[in-house]
Amino acid sequence: MLHPSYTDLMKVVNKDVEEGAEMVVNSRYSIVLATAKRARKIIEQENMDELIIPGDKPLSRAVQELGDGKLKIIAEESAK
Repeated sequence: MLHPSYTDLMKVVNKDVEEGAEMVVNSRYSIVLATAKRARKIIEQENMDELIIPGDKPLSRAVQELGDGKLKIIAEESAK
């Protein structure tokens, strides 16, 4: 099981949303998509000579980055 949990990740992503406003993420599916996309980017970077830390899996790193607030999820309609 990965930590932090989906619930914790959703709280981190939505922490700056004002009360009554629409949340950035309101489903686990959005968290899964965002972390999978970031994990693929990490894999691409590792293939381009970035320092690879032994035992550091791309998905675990992506989840940790999201939990630490280093990643920002942008709603699809505002990304266009």
